[in-house]
Amino acid sequence: MNNKEIICRLRKELDFKRYEHTCGVAYTSASLAMRWDADVNKAYLAGLLHDCAKGMSDDDRLDICKKKGIYVSEVEYDNPSLLHAKVGAYLAKTVYEIDDEEILSAITYHTTGRAEMTLLEKIVFSADYLEPNRNHDPELSLIRKMAFTDLDKAILKIYENTMRHLKNSTKVLDPTTEEAYRYYQEYVRRHI
Repeated sequence: MNNKEIICRLRKELDFKRYEHTCGVAYTSASLAMRWDADVNKAYLAGLLHDCAKGMSDDDRLDICKKKGIYVSEVEYDNPSLLHAKVGAYLAKTVYEIDDEEILSAITYHTTGRAEMTLLEKIVFSADYLEPNRNHDPELSLIRKMAFTDLDKAILKIYENTMRHLKNSTKVLDPTTEEAYRYYQEYVRRHI
């Protein structure tokens, strides 16, 4: 499936706001890829498909995981909206015909991130937080600039603000997010 076909399908599958966000993430991913000398097309595709499972119901996501043997943690089972990343990677492969493991991994980890992310994973994780349609963080302008000067520091700042937000809300903290946060705290401290 080429980019134009993917875009047409996503336009039908996602609501307008989610589609706008998706385009913003694809654009931001490509921009960050240019800055950090990553594969621009892979970054664009991963950004384009990162939320391709967002339009599904929680029950449908859980059902796909059960039928296809996709691991579901206890936190994900209690909060199936988190599964949109794993199910999105599955759909990217089976529906959108993406067989590049690097792209699929970037889709899988775009929500939680993980310790020792690849460059493409870092780019899509950051782009999801920073894309132009977002305005959820008072420090967004600072983090956007940081992403183009020191991507790891920007990721740490994203984690810090995400952790603060999750602690002040009723949302559950995924252990992968917490582990990645600790990893980037130490990683940035060691590299300053």
